[in-house]
Amino acid sequence: MAKTQLGADLKKLRRINLDRQGLLKTSPYGRGNNATLKAIEQLGYVQIDTIAVVERAHHHILRSRVPNYQPAHLDRLQQRGEIFEHWYHAAAYLPMRDYRFALPLMEKMRRREERWVRSHDDKLMARVLKYVADAGPTRARDLETPKRQPGSAANSGWWNWKPAKSALEQLFMQGDLMITGRDGFEKVYDLRDRVLPDGVDTSTPDEIEMADYLIGTTLRAHGVASVRCMTHGRIHSVYRDAVRTRLLEQLEDGQLTEITLADGSLYYVHPELASQRAPAAPTKVKVLSPFDNLVIQRPRGQMLFEFDYQIECYVPAAKRRYGYFCLPLLYGDQMIGRADCKAHRVDGCFEVKALHIEAADETLPRPAELAGAIHDGLMEFALFNRCKELRYTATTPHPWLKLLRQADRSKS
Repeated sequence: MAKTQLGADLKKLRRINLDRQGLLKTSPYGRGNNATLKAIEQLGYVQIDTIAVVERAHHHILRSRVPNYQPAHLDRLQQRGEIFEHWYHAAAYLPMRDYRFALPLMEKMRRREERWVRSHDDKLMARVLKYVADAGPTRARDLETPKRQPGSAANSGWWNWKPAKSALEQLFMQGDLMITGRDGFEKVYDLRDRVLPDGVDTSTPDEIEMADYLIGTTLRAHGVASVRCMTHGRIHSVYRDAVRTRLLEQLEDGQLTEITLADGSLYYVHPELASQRAPAAPTKVKVLSPFDNLVIQRPRGQMLFEFDYQIECYVPAAKRRYGYFCLPLLYGDQMIGRADCKAHRVDGCFEVKALHIEAADETLPRPAELAGAIHDGLMEFALFNRCKELRYTATTPHPWLKLLRQADRSKS
């Protein structure tokens, strides 16, 4: 069994992780539609989120890795049948090549074995399915009951929109429907047989195949990972057991190396990555999404980056420490802080409501230089949010406010 000890070399592990995440190079996947597809295939999934105080998470995640990314890239890839929407540990865009690995969840949803069941009304679901079959691409709003006109007979539409909408979503979650695209941010559903490209493998994977998928996807995306990382969001112990079994087998035949960290936790890496020199890290700041694949798992961020990150939009306002929608700030291979931001798109102003600088590493540049890098990273993100003005409201520690405003004036 291959086994090594890298407990103190967190910098190397961080850079392996960042390199596999596509966050060390300027254009790791190239540019345009094909680069966007390569990024999704490398990451395994890109989480979708509805919050729009800044550009939505899926667009933000991809822009962090594809310099000329535009939201239209996702539309084209979905229309070409190269990606699909379903569930990873949350709603996500996934590579179409991995479609079969979504089938076990679809089947559990059909049997009502998952906690996120949307509807139990089989008769209503059959009615909604027939509607989509007859009408073609359907939005939830298409199931609304039309307003009754004066003097008209009783409504002929859906008697209650909310159950119909839930039935539509249940049919999607169990695989009868797929999302063919979006109208703005509203999903457009159609029959699976009319959306799924010809030749896609629809055989249901067994437990070992699922384990290999989870191991392979996580290690491809992160380079180093624990069992907890690999099974994140998989609530059924059968997957954890199968992953552990396959990890032991891959350790025995030398495919993987087991790393014991200083705290005793076990992580896994391919031997060739463990033996290579750590990749170089850029001297620039990247503003990350709270739902970025790099930071979405809090324990992994604590272990690898010594950065305790939790999105606080779901935390009661009185209990928030940093703000409603704080964006992690990455400089080189370090998490240096977080910024609570809001894009005022009508005014063209990107507001940094609160910026918290938390790193004090001796390898970081002097404060004025680092402030310039932070400003550049925030300005680049502001432009992606269609904002030309950057406004700083507050910082912690307070002296950073003056440094950032000076950086803004010097570059305006």
